[in-house]
Amino acid sequence: MSLYGMMRTGASGMNAQASRLGTVADNIANANTTGYKKASTEFSSLILPNVSGQYNSGGVTTDVRYSITQQGALEFTSSGTDLAINGDGFFIVNDPNGLPFLTRAGSFVPDANGNLVNSAGYTLLGYDYASGEPAPVVNGFDGLVPVNVASGSLTAQPSTVGIFTANLNASATAIAAADLPSANAATATYNSKSSLVVYDNLGKEVLLDFYYTKTADNTWEVAVFDRNDAAANTSFPYASGPLATSTLEFDPTNGLLTAASASDITLAVPGGTSLTVDLAKMSQLNYNFVVQNANVDGNAPSAVTRVEIGTDGTLYAQYENGKLDPLYRLALASVQSPDQLRPMPGNVYAQGVDSGVITTGFAGSGQFGTIVSGALEASNVDIAEELTTMIASQRSYTANSKVFQTGSDLMDVLVNLKR
Repeated sequence: MSLYGMMRTGASGMNAQASRLGTVADNIANANTTGYKKASTEFSSLILPNVSGQYNSGGVTTDVRYSITQQGALEFTSSGTDLAINGDGFFIVNDPNGLPFLTRAGSFVPDANGNLVNSAGYTLLGYDYASGEPAPVVNGFDGLVPVNVASGSLTAQPSTVGIFTANLNASATAIAAADLPSANAATATYNSKSSLVVYDNLGKEVLLDFYYTKTADNTWEVAVFDRNDAAANTSFPYASGPLATSTLEFDPTNGLLTAASASDITLAVPGGTSLTVDLAKMSQLNYNFVVQNANVDGNAPSAVTRVEIGTDGTLYAQYENGKLDPLYRLALASVQSPDQLRPMPGNVYAQGVDSGVITTGFAGSGQFGTIVSGALEASNVDIAEELTTMIASQRSYTANSKVFQTGSDLMDVLVNLKR
């Protein structure tokens, strides 16, 4: 073995331990960085060919690895836009240039434009509900848009569908045709009445009066009027005729609607759009008129008060009236070998040569974990373990330096032989 080889081996050992100390320093510095994954230095021996009678020392090579698959502890916060993944998967974000990356750091807050960005300035991506229920593009990032929590700031939805279920008294007296509400005469008579609040295109409330009138055994007329057209104190006659009428026919054996009967009523809401009210579960039993279910969609203008994110990644806007409206569904990404991803500045990852193909999907499906709102994933660094590694590396570095120093001293002896 040459003295130069001995010195190179010692220098190789010192460089390896310096690399190990570098990963320890990074880990300790990022012990409180959200979503940080610790780095470690792995050693492998470098063997050089030997000749007969002489040993040719090699050295040691290093390989830096990242424990990306090891999940950190979840730390709960008071912010609903702080997000953590419980299980496998990565959030998909992009930088200011629009380049996509993966991350586990979910400390998102709205920027000046309402886009959710994390502390490193990366924007969260997801699929919006503008075209209906979203579906993931499993082999790419097409269709992903920045998640913007200001996009639903004020909304009014006209009523389009509703449901009304009640029992009509089978013992009620039939009304003559000339006095039916549909005739809109001052002498109009009815058996039961109810009202529903619906909304026009601008979110204005419209009150509709529903009249239920028995015309013959097991046959009832339903007539709907606009309350704004009602005559003062008496309702009838209304300023205009009924918005819609329908005839319900009941089976005398069970009190339910017959197959030939109408099962809904459709009308045009004044100032609004077409509204269809489902009457399919109406009944006619020998019991007083009683409403069992009444519900109509639509809402008055309402501002977003907060956003809420479900475990499946659906981001809802909650309005002042309490309504939850889905705006986005967050996308998650996965690769075959997450530990082979390339770490980038800002605690994000790019696809590596050996990491495998990136696939996208939704939280709670397939191999993807669930999303926890109001929580952050802590760093997976163990300070005690890092300090232990630091002490061991320091010892090894000192020992390798002694090898190098010994080689240098022997080289001095060799050089001084000529003197």
